Parts: sequence; structure tokens; C-alpha cells
Amino acid sequence: MRIREVGLRAACFLGAAVAVTALAGAPAVAVPATDRPPVSGPTTTPPFTTPNTDDCPQKTQPPAPIDESEVPEPGDPTPSPLPVPATAIGGQRMGECGVLLPAGAPPPPAEISATSWMVSDLDTGRVLAAKDPHGRYRPASTIKVALAIVALRSLDLNKVVVGTQADADVDGTRVGIGPGGRYTNRQLMQALIMCSGNDAAHAIATQLGGDKAAVAKMNEVAKTLRALDTRAATPSGLDGPGMSTSAYDLSVLFREAMSIPLFAELIHTEQVDFPGFPADPKIPGDVDHPGFPIANDNQLLYNYAGAIGGKTGFTDDARQTFVAAAERDGHRLVVTLLKADVRPIRPWEQAARLLDYGFTLDTDARVGKLPESGSAAVQPSVPLASPPPRADGTRTEPEQPAHQGARIATLIGGPVLILVLLLLARKALRRRP
Repeated sequence: MRIREVGLRAACFLGAAVAVTALAGAPAVAVPATDRPPVSGPTTTPPFTTPNTDDCPQKTQPPAPIDESEVPEPGDPTPSPLPVPATAIGGQRMGECGVLLPAGAPPPPAEISATSWMVSDLDTGRVLAAKDPHGRYRPASTIKVALAIVALRSLDLNKVVVGTQADADVDGTRVGIGPGGRYTNRQLMQALIMCSGNDAAHAIATQLGGDKAAVAKMNEVAKTLRALDTRAATPSGLDGPGMSTSAYDLSVLFREAMSIPLFAELIHTEQVDFPGFPADPKIPGDVDHPGFPIANDNQLLYNYAGAIGGKTGFTDDARQTFVAAAERDGHRLVVTLLKADVRPIRPWEQAARLLDYGFTLDTDARVGKLPESGSAAVQPSVPLASPPPRADGTRTEPEQPAHQGARIATLIGGPVLILVLLLLARKALRRRP
């Protein structure tokens, strides 16, 4: 049996009580399933220490898995580690593996269990501080950010999708999609982004051509954005062969997603109503299942002043993962955490500490930079048609605008010139005796 991700059906429905409590100003009495460590018997907890990454232990691939979730299916090859770029993406210092701070900056917060983390400016792309920024770790459900980018740019959000038993049977955290339920793609995106529903991820991936096709599109987005440490293996973030990302890449993906207005809206939405589904005639005595409220599972949203929103994640192999943003005094910062634990404080509290730290740094502080937004490359406003291949399989380059203009001028000017010459010749013939 593969234990991949902690979660319960309709986990965000349970989380709604947390949201209401937090909104009322009272302390939260529970945490969503994605932020909950596995239940185990009594153990002796060793003293907390922040993992050391100075020797670049994850330069090429994530830590060894602790279960069988990454064993390829029979007949499938084991993916090789992703190539490591000769020059670190984002600047020379991004190739370092320890704690990276600007000159003269104070030490970072001490209560951070994340093995890798990064704080960057959402608008300028400046990397303010980091730890092992290009170290490779598993993303868990934060990879749903990449799925959201693909889906929000591909699907009709008003289209109604009928839930299936396959949606309801997926592993891990589920929002509560039922067979025969009717859901708009917008509602599926709410379930995906707010509640990390793996059933919603399955329903969305099905529309993108299935899991393999959806994963291929997610990986193409990552490649286009130069997120070269990232390889999705599943649409939902469940661990699979070759799954990988980095704190740097997760910041890049999140920044790109934030350029999509609906994504920015949904990560900031606290609670919405979600549809129910009809009774199953195959189950004796089953009745219609009414709709229910779902709440955002990101506790930073409720408990941090200026929080914009973000995405949580957890699997046994990835541990706690997190990406979120907040605004203060006109500055918007993004924080990412990979391979964190719920100690000495919860991941969202670790993110809060790092955001506080980032907001105290000078406005020109930097140790690196995120690539320019790739939205124009991912979704060109005026796509150029690809020319047909030659006989040898190669392709000619698309015509540039200047060449196209010259060609148009030739096509128009040629017939006009011929017409003028014919008229002159006709006039000359009339003058002959």
C-alpha cells in the first residue's frame, strides 16, 4: 500500500470551521488535513535543528523516498535526474547551497525547519534571501500552481463538467466531488486552489487529455519559464517517479500564476459554496448529497496582516511544502518552503517569520533575480503559424514582420506595375499611324 498524502474527503469542508473561527478573531481549533503530520505512536522528539545544506546534498535530485510512491509502473523506465545548468539560473549566488543573505543583512529567523526556502519580490523579481535555492526537493500539492497556469489558460471556466467515480476515488486530499455532480470549471479551480482537492485535479487533468497529457503541459510551462529544476510526475502533486522542484522554481511558477487575475482572486478567497451530487442508484438507501461550504486551507491568509494568499502541500516524501505572498507598504513578497516540518512552529508560521524578515531588508537588497515573466512566451498574443517541415525534417524559421511586409508589398506592387505597363503600351499603339 502506498501512503502518499494525508487527507480526508471534503477536508476543506472541515476546514470551513477553522476559517469561520479565524475570521471571528478567535484562535483556530483545528488545522486542515494538508497541514497535519501523519498520526503515529508515542515517540521521543529529538531537539530541533535546521538542516544543513552547505555541501549541496540535493544538487541533482530530491532526497531518497521513504515509501514506494516513486517506483515506476512495470515497463516504465526510471527517470534520470534533470540536467543541472552550467550557470545557475538567477545569478551567480543562486548556485550556492547554504544560506544566502545580502551584504550587511541580519541573520535569518531561527525557527525555520524548511530545508530549502526563498524570499523574493513579486513585482521586481529580486531574490532577497534564500537557503539552497536550486536544491531539488518534492513539491507535493504546490505543483498544482503549474496545473492552474495550464488550466486557467486552456479551459472554458463556464463549462459544466460531470463528476465521475474516478474523480471521487483519487488518492489523498479530496474536496468532495461525487459521481453525477455538476461543476463548472471555475468551481473546480476553486476546489483545486483553495482546498488542494486531488479529485478536482483529476477532473481538470481529464479535460486536458488525461494525467500524462496534463503533466506534459505542466512541464512545458516550467521549461518555458526556465524553471529547470521542476518536473511534475502527477497533476495533483502526489509523489511519482522523477518528481522535482526547487524553492527558486516554485517562486517562478507562483509569480507567473499571479499574472492570471483569477488565480490571484482564488488564493485570496476565504470561503465559497461548493455543489453537492445526486444519490447513487446502485447504493441502496443513498440520498442526494447537498452542497457545502469550502474554506481556504492556507492559515497564513487568516492570521497574517497583508496576506495575499498561497498554496500548501504535504506528502510523506515531500514533507511540508508552502508558497505564499503578502503585501506591506507597497511591497509584495513571495516566500517558498520545501521539506519543512511542523516544528518548532507550523509551516505558515515559518513563512510569516521569513516574510517579516524580508520586509525589514533594504529595498535594494538582493542575492539574485527571478527570470522575466514568461506569460508572453507561454501564451503569445499573436501566435505565428509554424511552417511545414522540409523533407529532411527541419523547419524554416517563421517570417519576421519586416519580411512579411516586403512580401506583401511585392504581391501588391507587382500586378499594379504590370497594369501600368499595359496601359502605356496600349497608348503607344494608338499613336502609331
